[in-house]
Amino acid sequence: MNHFEQLKSEFFLFLQNHLQIPTHVINSSLFDLNIDEEKQSFGDINANIAMICAKELKRNPRELAQEIINNFKHEDINRIEVAGPGFLNFFMTHGWYQKLAQEIAQKKETFFADKPTHPKKINIEFVSANPTGPMHVGHGRNGILGDVFANVSTFLHHDVTKEFYINDAGAQITKLGNSFKIRCLQNLGDQNIELPEDAYHGEYLVDLAKTCVAQFGQNLTQEPDSFFQDYAKEHMLINLQQTLESYGILFNIWFSEKSLHDHGKVHDALERLIRTGHTYEQEGALWFRSTTFGDDKDRVLRKANAELTYVAADIAYLIDKIDRGFDELVMVLGHDHHSYKTRLNAIMQALGYDPKKLNVILYQLVHVMKDGEQFKMSKRTGNMVSLEEVVQEVGKNVARFFFLNRKADAELQFDIDLALKQSNENPVYYIQYAYVRTLSIQKKAADENIITAKDCNYDLSLSDLEKLILKKICSLKSLIFNIGQNHQIHLLAYFTLELATLFHRYYNAQRVIDASNPEVTQQRLHIIGLVQQTLKTCLFLMGVTPMEKM
Repeated sequence: MNHFEQLKSEFFLFLQNHLQIPTHVINSSLFDLNIDEEKQSFGDINANIAMICAKELKRNPRELAQEIINNFKHEDINRIEVAGPGFLNFFMTHGWYQKLAQEIAQKKETFFADKPTHPKKINIEFVSANPTGPMHVGHGRNGILGDVFANVSTFLHHDVTKEFYINDAGAQITKLGNSFKIRCLQNLGDQNIELPEDAYHGEYLVDLAKTCVAQFGQNLTQEPDSFFQDYAKEHMLINLQQTLESYGILFNIWFSEKSLHDHGKVHDALERLIRTGHTYEQEGALWFRSTTFGDDKDRVLRKANAELTYVAADIAYLIDKIDRGFDELVMVLGHDHHSYKTRLNAIMQALGYDPKKLNVILYQLVHVMKDGEQFKMSKRTGNMVSLEEVVQEVGKNVARFFFLNRKADAELQFDIDLALKQSNENPVYYIQYAYVRTLSIQKKAADENIITAKDCNYDLSLSDLEKLILKKICSLKSLIFNIGQNHQIHLLAYFTLELATLFHRYYNAQRVIDASNPEVTQQRLHIIGLVQQTLKTCLFLMGVTPMEKM
């Protein structure tokens, strides 16, 4: 618990004891650092407790606020003012800022994440692209949301497993094998055979066929269909893994859908669901009565011809995850899968599991722009822009930040031209430049034989901008915690850019190194050190490699 949290705890305890306000009402109120630069005249901390409690206590909110001011005293509070209909604005002492700055410096990145009393075991399943071709840009957005959420959850001391679900059973794999077989036969000289309209037409299968023919030659004409399915799937998976690695994503588990069928887990899952009484048969097909749990229609599990639907495998996969002991299941899905979330919740309830254990992050479409127009589709990948192309074009760091720098449920425009700019217009460049600047200032100080003291008392008065920077840094702790709860992962990118902006303004506002005033120099060097370690923490969480020089 840091100094801000300690003050908050003492204030809430006062409200509970002095005013007998119920805990749940207190916890629903706000007690937040004021990091809005345009509203610094409203104090360092803002609270709305008087307005929240007025109705329950049948009191005038401004009168209640005044009673709080008259009775709550704290050595770190300079004064408290009432604003508007009953807001409380806290103005903190210099000593409070001293303690806050020293604590951030001493704890470094551990300042931002307390160890939970009961850490969770979390499974995060994301990307899960069909192994039938290269990944498209939508998978890039999916990947960054899952990967950064995993980083944040790990940073919060939870046990995190990153999992990729391989859809290697069913019609799409059969289609992949057939498409690949035709490409191989064409390469062997059979020009009379053509791809069906619904086959995979991307040039990537032409390239793979050349490799396969070079390896096996005419013997391919004797191979069964399963050979082509397995060969294509294996190499597509390798391609997916290489693309994800170049994007900075490594998975702990690659889970095969086919393994669920091979080990009888799909059959066992259906039998278990049947025993719950939430299935029925109609015209020879087996149905899950999912409308009982809020779904818009019941779902087929097994068709009349005995063919299993993908819902059947989903049930088995869900049971498998829970049997592995995970406390929380997180999935990242495209927005067109919003009904799938309802379906999974229905399955959870039917099987007797707590649906709150399952959280789904939905994201909107990605549009790639170049030269002011939508980016041309790639012939190699068929009808899409591949993630591999984007990463190669702009680099891992820029790709990750650009995909993250937008709320998941809003459409994203990935501007290639902006991503390639080496100027302050490019947010990644702007952030990296801030980090490099902190390093160059420290190097300059070392070159001038100015050694930054390990401890700094912050005895000198702080400017409004310095106070704002310290509050901004402190606020990262609650931001990271909230991301772990509400999955608003884009806020990390927003925070990093905002902190970089404050630092650039601070750098331009005054001279940092002043040989004639060593105390001022030390204090400013310390503040810059805090900015540096905070930017580094943010870049680490986003999976963006900090640059040492530019």
